Amino acid sequence: MLTTHARKRMAERTISESLLLDIIDTGTLKPKDAQRIWIFKGYPDRGDNLLCIAALLNTALIVKTVMHHFQPE
Repeated sequence: MLTTHARKRMAERTISESLLLDIIDTGTLKPKDAQRIWIFKGYPDRGDNLLCIAALLNTALIVKTVMHHFQPE
């Protein structure tokens, strides 16, 4: 599930649904807490490395937003 906010950020950052799925499938997962996670992945051919998804783990994965120039803490 994608929030409206996530869809807007994807459009602004030229992130397709297939790229989003690649981040989810093959990216690095970092828990923020019991329900929130970051999933991030670098793409050398893009100038806005790292791409990151902020998501909620519930009965389904809910993508809240999509970020670029991410730096894991």
